[in-house]
Amino acid sequence: MSVTNNLIQIQNQIEKSAQDAARQSKDIHLVAVSKKQSIEHIKAALDAGHRLFGENRVQEAQEHWSDLKSQYPDLQLHLIGPLQTNKVKEAVALFDVIETLDRKKLARALADEMKKQDRPLPCFIQVNTGEEEQKAGIIPAELNDFYNFCADECALDIQGLMCIPPADDPPALHFALLAKFAGELGLKHLSMGMSADFEKAIALGATYIRVGTGVFGARD
Repeated sequence: MSVTNNLIQIQNQIEKSAQDAARQSKDIHLVAVSKKQSIEHIKAALDAGHRLFGENRVQEAQEHWSDLKSQYPDLQLHLIGPLQTNKVKEAVALFDVIETLDRKKLARALADEMKKQDRPLPCFIQVNTGEEEQKAGIIPAELNDFYNFCADECALDIQGLMCIPPADDPPALHFALLAKFAGELGLKHLSMGMSADFEKAIALGATYIRVGTGVFGARD
C-alpha cells in the first residue's frame, strides 16, 4: 500500500473516531513520524500534501529536513524524542514545536536559546504517566510545579502535554490521566496515541496523534 493511500486511510479513521467522540476532525492533527524513514517515503508524504512531521533525534531530523524545509514553507516539524541540552541550539533552529520538555535544565536552556534566536516555539511537557524509571518525562506529582516553572520563570509557551504509555498497560488509562492533567492546567493540546492506539486517544481528547508505521509502513 502506498504512503498516499495510508494517509487517506488514517484520515478516514480520524474522521470516524472524531465523529464517534462527538468531536471535530479538524481539531485532530496527524504527526507523521518520519524517523528512520527514507527520503523517498518522506517525499511521497509531501507529494500527497502532508505537512506535519515528527522526528525523534535532532541529527537525523537535520539530515531529513535541512533542505526540504526551505522548499516547503508550510512544513511543521515536531520534536517528539528526548532532547539533550547540547542539542538545544540546533533544535530551536530546526523544529517548530518541542513536545518533550521534561526537566528544569532543559527548560532554562530552551528559554535562553529561543531568546537568542528570537524564535519562541510552542512547547509540550512530556509526562511520564507510568512513572517508568527508564523513560523520559516529568512524573505526575511534579507536574504542577514544573508547569509553573516553565510558564512563569522561563516564560515558555506551554501549549499542551505529551505522553508515551507503558507498553504493557492499557493505553486508555494513561490517555485519560493526561487529559485530566491538561484540564487542571487549562492546556488545550494533548499529544498522545500512536499507530496501534490513536483511535482510543482521539476518544479521550488527543489533538495530536503520532503515527509512523501506519503512514510509512515498517521502518527501513
